[in-house]
Amino acid sequence: MPRKSTSSAASLLLPNKTIVLIGLMGAGKSTVGRRLASHIGRSFKDADTEIEKASGMNVSDYFSTYGEPAFREGEARVIERLLEGPPIVLATGGGAFMTETTRNLIQEKALSIWLKADIDVLVQRTAKRDTRPLLKQGNPRDILDKLMAERGPVYAQAHISVESSDKPHKITVDRIVSALATYEDRS
Repeated sequence: MPRKSTSSAASLLLPNKTIVLIGLMGAGKSTVGRRLASHIGRSFKDADTEIEKASGMNVSDYFSTYGEPAFREGEARVIERLLEGPPIVLATGGGAFMTETTRNLIQEKALSIWLKADIDVLVQRTAKRDTRPLLKQGNPRDILDKLMAERGPVYAQAHISVESSDKPHKITVDRIVSALATYEDRS
């Protein structure tokens, strides 16, 4: 049953589910997620930050110490725990939705929104921070192109897709709010 937002800034009916932002690194999941949460009167959580709290390690160190499979297992546990709580806005890491069990959990218990962004936007945004383990393995543009080709068809399974451009993040938030206002749960 949808509930009315407690935020005076947003008077739309929201699903009584967590809103999970998915997409490639640099799509704006964390930045947009914080603003969206504030706009609709929900708490915001970043899955990577929650993983770092749970493990006592930053994501890069966890990747290099234990490898991606172990990271994905821990990520799945953290996301499952977050989805058991009250509805929030949750930003996930770029690979979270690629893990079938995590994807199925998100699709069943939450509302997934794919933040789609052009490769040029992703390259520009990811160049600002040197904390992306996968981009340290070669040319970032080539890696992002490859990831988009591999992950795009899986991300397309999200309940909603929204364009994330090089415009101010408020525009992406407004696009999400508009998509939420017209979304009909088909489950």
